[in-house]
Amino acid sequence: MAVLLILSLGLAALCLLRLLRMRKEVRSLARHLRRYNDGEVSGQAVIGGPDRALEALAAEINRHTGLIVQAHAERRRTEDELRQAVANISHDLRTPLTSISGYIQLLEGEDLREDERRDAVAVIRKRAVRLKSLLDDFYELSRIDSPDYALKPERLRLDKLVPEILMGFYDAMEEKGLEPAFELSERPLVIRADESAVRRVVENLTLNMIRHASGRVEIALAAEDGRAELRLRNRAPQLLGTDPELLFNRFYMADASRSGSSSGLGLSIARGLMVKMGGSLSAELEGDALELTCEWPVA
Repeated sequence: MAVLLILSLGLAALCLLRLLRMRKEVRSLARHLRRYNDGEVSGQAVIGGPDRALEALAAEINRHTGLIVQAHAERRRTEDELRQAVANISHDLRTPLTSISGYIQLLEGEDLREDERRDAVAVIRKRAVRLKSLLDDFYELSRIDSPDYALKPERLRLDKLVPEILMGFYDAMEEKGLEPAFELSERPLVIRADESAVRRVVENLTLNMIRHASGRVEIALAAEDGRAELRLRNRAPQLLGTDPELLFNRFYMADASRSGSSSGLGLSIARGLMVKMGGSLSAELEGDALELTCEWPVA
């Protein structure tokens, strides 16, 4: 009897000690969470005892606080990008609007000659077209990520479609003084994609090349390991030391003045459409040469 009593007292003491230790650990967890919520600590909660349930609780608390930290960082990044987007859009829209406003004031003058009036109207019309193009780009970019932006995939012959699109830019390349070198597959190259989206991608990439390239430019279309690849390559010394992935960031401006005729969204739109079609668009810098590569699965 005495032995049983001693054993019972011993077990009770062990249980009490275990309970007291668990309470200590729970208080430690509560204290850590309170200090975390007050911004005093940013590290993880640590459990010093062998209790697996408390260790599991601490692990889940750590995972939860990690998710909170990640969410806060993502929110700050989104807010920064939104501010940059508003600044970029405001800058892009202000330029043609300021020009239109100035020429309207000019037209209000009574001593304006007829030829000057015609020139002013022509400039206003040109700036209005530019403004519409900007708004169209912003609108399309906002829609691409939406699940409601539906494409109509069909079987397309890239070996016929791409040369047709490129030929429409040949005069513009010559006017810019570019030296195009085409290497286009003559074998049937069939993909399943939306024709208007493919046209927009090729047009955007070609326009980007015409605006920013000089000298020799290379455009190649070929089949590689079950994929159709369209590659555009040109010198881009202005991008040395730059992460080429930034070119697809809708909020990135390589030219801070944004004084060209482009909204700067062409590559962002092209990548969005490629992803939507199940393809990809990547950029790579080799020395001072920029290579943009589109890939579609071959049908």
